[in-house]
Amino acid sequence: MRTTCTTLFLGLLLIYPPGLPDLHAQAMPKAWRDGSTEARMKAIYADDAFQAEKFAATWWPDSNGYSLPQPDSNTKSPKPHHYDVRTGEPTDAKPAVGSPRGARKLVSPDGKYKLKFQDGDLYVVELASGEQTTLIGTDPDGEISIRDPQWSPDGRHVAFTEVDNSNVKKRSMLVPGDPSYPGVREQRFARVGGTIPALRVGIVDVEGKHQQWLPLDADEGFYLGLVEWAGDSGELFVERLSRFRDQRDFYLASPDGELKKIFHETDPAWVVASQAKNMGLTWIEDGQAFIVISETDGWRHAYVYSRAGELRSLLTPGDYDIIDAAVVDEAGGWYYFYASPDNATEKYLYRVPLDGSGTLQRITPQDQLGTHDYDFSPDRKWAFHTYSNFDTPPIVELVEVAGHRVIKVVEDYAELHERAEQVVARPTEFLQLDIGEGVQMDAWMIKPRDFDETKKYPLFVYVYGEPHLQTVLNQWGAAQSHFLRVIADLGYLVVSIDNRGTPAPKGAAWRRASFGSLGPLSTEEQAAGVKQLGRIRPYVDLDRVGIWGWSGGGSNTLNAMFRKPDVYHLGIAVVPKPQPHLYNAWFQEIFMRTREVNPEGYQKSAPLNFAEGLQGKLLIITGSGETNTHIQIIEGLVDRLIELGKPFDYMVYPNRNHGLREGVGTKVHVRMLIARYLLENLTPGPRASARTP
Repeated sequence: MRTTCTTLFLGLLLIYPPGLPDLHAQAMPKAWRDGSTEARMKAIYADDAFQAEKFAATWWPDSNGYSLPQPDSNTKSPKPHHYDVRTGEPTDAKPAVGSPRGARKLVSPDGKYKLKFQDGDLYVVELASGEQTTLIGTDPDGEISIRDPQWSPDGRHVAFTEVDNSNVKKRSMLVPGDPSYPGVREQRFARVGGTIPALRVGIVDVEGKHQQWLPLDADEGFYLGLVEWAGDSGELFVERLSRFRDQRDFYLASPDGELKKIFHETDPAWVVASQAKNMGLTWIEDGQAFIVISETDGWRHAYVYSRAGELRSLLTPGDYDIIDAAVVDEAGGWYYFYASPDNATEKYLYRVPLDGSGTLQRITPQDQLGTHDYDFSPDRKWAFHTYSNFDTPPIVELVEVAGHRVIKVVEDYAELHERAEQVVARPTEFLQLDIGEGVQMDAWMIKPRDFDETKKYPLFVYVYGEPHLQTVLNQWGAAQSHFLRVIADLGYLVVSIDNRGTPAPKGAAWRRASFGSLGPLSTEEQAAGVKQLGRIRPYVDLDRVGIWGWSGGGSNTLNAMFRKPDVYHLGIAVVPKPQPHLYNAWFQEIFMRTREVNPEGYQKSAPLNFAEGLQGKLLIITGSGETNTHIQIIEGLVDRLIELGKPFDYMVYPNRNHGLREGVGTKVHVRMLIARYLLENLTPGPRASARTP
């Protein structure tokens, strides 16, 4: 066959090799022809018509009220309006006046000094006299920077972190400008196996005379988690993570540099993944104890340790995971957190006693299925409760936490709910796919507006499948659902599946199942899920199956097309990483270490190594301004497909980064490209079922 590598530029001209049917001539759905598809895309991505604006209330320090910015009737500029927490009604009372949060962080506890950055250096300014003293100087080239300066509680010392990028390799990128003579800029990029930024934690006195570096060195480098003064004390808390994130240590440091290790954990895979769910701690009992989240027993649980590092209790016993920490109510004796023991797609508020008795109590009402978030008042007695599900936009309520008593609906998003009713044509189906050997995967399915279960429909799979994200979440706006509803209404069954290795709250073994090689397990289980879906839902047409994904989902799309050509007939891979050893060290090394340590894992993971399996239609989309999955990572695959004589399509958005959002119209154009490629290469709409007489 004649080699054809088609590059799609903004004109979007698709060229097909001889012998293939002219799919452009195929009748397009009415919604495409009459412009309503594009109108919906613009509403989603240009107008944000289906995005709920953040509810931006601020709690008063005494918890007696809250303030909410609202447009002034005359100037239209935001102006704070004040409300009584007990009624949710406007009040003439006002919160105590204080400094903005960022300013409070820079001003010393006694109010005498303020920290200041100038030309990268850190200074302390005496507020009474205006006298300025240099605390930390950096290099003039900007390779060494200072971050997160923090006052000690007594105001005598400042802790800070130094980041040294000078030994991290640079990569060159073109800078838009004169088309004939573009500029070049260099960006530090720590690749898998390469040198990572060097970190140091220092403590300096307020006069700038005595500076102490903490002895945290590691030959292979390390990362830092939480660094803060340990409660109302003169000791600095430091959380250090090994380069591969398979070890974690907590230290307490005195200003003279003495370190005490108070906590240590290891895991053959990782102790903290890219989502950082387990990171940090919460001090309780005036700094004499702390709560830490760990997966040491196979579930993500909360533990109480003494300040000296002695284990005191397991707060959350049982076969379930903490999804996220919420707050601690020491006065009431409760630890609040999010979990969903019976359904990994949802999220509810729970609490357990701080005394370690382990009695689990659900706070969220049982009849509100979906995803819940709470913004607690400082005294933990009140909260703004936000609730949504996949088909229903959020509402925000003011609630009294005890008994979950609703005081008032403070944001109903009425216009958004009206728009949602127009596009949510039928309920999204959540289901479980049993693929054998005890593996049950969560999935959802969006059906076309005019769905007829007696006929067969093409299947379009949205995949991520890596450890950083779940796609199967019962939450408004999750997993590009607004876009995928548009696709469904063009005549497709749209499905997403969470395989093992995704960060679902199903236990540590589930999340770590893909450790060592991202790609092989997800490819097998996604394909098995598609086949199982065809068995249990007879209206699924397994002769018309497409798959697409973004970033890690783009990589899984490539693996699906190359390794499972009997299952998938079309793939659209957006900003994939077909050569994972060229990806960034911070992410990839958590899950696969380095190629030197794990050569077989990298060989099995890389889609590039399986490109000869491509049989179906493939579109690869990227941006030439990528700083994450660099275009050169992708062009290695492009060259391989050319070498193999494989026809495929390739779209490069000039100077766009990983999110492909720079430039007017880009977000809409990307989605219209995906929709058009799908329509022209995977016939939409129903066909008569084989069971139909």
